[in-house]
Amino acid sequence: MTMDGNAAAAHVAYMFTEVAAIYPITPSSPMAENVDEWAAAGRKNLFGETVLVQEMQSEAGAAGAVHGSLNAGALTTTFTASQGLLLMIPNMYKIAGELIPSVFHVSARTLASHVLCIFGDHQDVMACRQTGFAMLAEASVQEVMDLAGVAHLATIKSRVPFLNFFDGFRTSHEYQKVEAMDMEDLRPLVDYKALQEFRERALSPMRPEMKGMAENPDVFFTHRESCNRFYDAVPQQDHRPRVPSVQLLRCSRRREYHHLYGFCLRGYPRSHRLRGCQGQQETRSHQRTPLSPVQPQVSAGGAAEERETYLRA
Repeated sequence: MTMDGNAAAAHVAYMFTEVAAIYPITPSSPMAENVDEWAAAGRKNLFGETVLVQEMQSEAGAAGAVHGSLNAGALTTTFTASQGLLLMIPNMYKIAGELIPSVFHVSARTLASHVLCIFGDHQDVMACRQTGFAMLAEASVQEVMDLAGVAHLATIKSRVPFLNFFDGFRTSHEYQKVEAMDMEDLRPLVDYKALQEFRERALSPMRPEMKGMAENPDVFFTHRESCNRFYDAVPQQDHRPRVPSVQLLRCSRRREYHHLYGFCLRGYPRSHRLRGCQGQQETRSHQRTPLSPVQPQVSAGGAAEERETYLRA
């Protein structure tokens, strides 16, 4: 199937979405447009429902609608970029603080400063690091197709909301021939027990509870620390496919994503300078500095012998 990054993200997001609160902004608009078009045509999601799409008056309104819909027990998604993502930050704090599963799909773009610019970089997503959202980045259209599903599966299982992003224009509008995920791939991987627990936590007059209270500092910080165990459970520390989201990457696809387990080091293992890469920059770095096929043998002699072993490899 030939498509661009926006279409790949929308393709997977539609399967896991019951409500989509949207507001268009370049370069993420095609994601929302695709979802709206498919919903109008009656396309069904994983749960046999047509997605309810609601366009708001701004990204701030879209984020508020996402938060409210999630509290009502509906799996809700939005699509945005740049200044639009910044308008969502207040609600992102609330969604993460309340441990509500959700995915925001972002085609990363420059923030407007002295002037507006639509250059694709990561200023917008980097401004959201402190919100409590887990972040997952893709470097190609095929990765968007694969890892967008991981974000949705992982947020349902872990309760940690995900910000799934890729390079604006460079990936969002790049056309590639990809192996598409379909419902038969994804349906068996959903944690339906966790999904039912999410629905049971929804606001209901039959189960009254109090939310949005004020707390004194001692109780507030105790509650903030109590969420750490949910974040600790997200990464796969032992490199084994214990959760469905990692099984997804191994099921007949034969594609490995080592960065799901943390940082992936390429180049000389004991370099004095390191460069962090994400998105398409990571792909370009892979082409220049491939992983060594063997581990260098370190002796008591020091780095010279290690470097020679590495260069031979």
